[in-house]
Amino acid sequence: MIAPDSPPLDLGGAKLFKGMLDRSAQDTLVSALRQVVKTAPLFHPVTRSGKQMSVRMTSAGRLGWVSDRRGYRYEARHPTGAAWPDIPDLVLDVWRAVANTERHPDCCLINYYGEAARMGMHQDRDEGDFSYPVVSISLGDDALFRIGGADRQGPTQSTWLQSGDVVVMDGAARLAYHGVDRLRFGSSDLLRDHGRINLTLRVVDIATPGEPQT
Repeated sequence: MIAPDSPPLDLGGAKLFKGMLDRSAQDTLVSALRQVVKTAPLFHPVTRSGKQMSVRMTSAGRLGWVSDRRGYRYEARHPTGAAWPDIPDLVLDVWRAVANTERHPDCCLINYYGEAARMGMHQDRDEGDFSYPVVSISLGDDALFRIGGADRQGPTQSTWLQSGDVVVMDGAARLAYHGVDRLRFGSSDLLRDHGRINLTLRVVDIATPGEPQT
């Protein structure tokens, strides 16, 4: 059973559970994610303007997050047309341990960061109900995570996230601007070719084309 070993650290109002997943759990999770990627391959999203993002991504769960010239949104199927795979059980165990809700996530967004990848400051606001938390799991290389507040121009703070760390953005931190400035590429041997995997769990709570509201 997955459970925090110690109280969380405060990270700009978010909660940081350091080393919540030990090496054995990380290895198990990476194996499960390889099966997800076989069904729903990683792809390079683009912004509405057509600029390619530096991360590659896929999803698991009822819905997947996508970005292309039509904008940011959730879809019921992978760009290939395949249904998204189920969220791995170990990922759901983490959610149950820290999310403080009976509701399961609709989406597990899977981002892979290569050596030069980064993620600009942004809010997670494509969901229909911000009362549910966003839960983030880090695997692989260290990443310099930066978080601010609800104002894009406000002050920020940074910390290095390591493999096995879990961040929960809830309450006032749910709509905090956040991003990843860079990696310490090669700092972990969890992944064969190094890099970082970030899993982001979200309750979407919006209808998608052809799907009733839940």
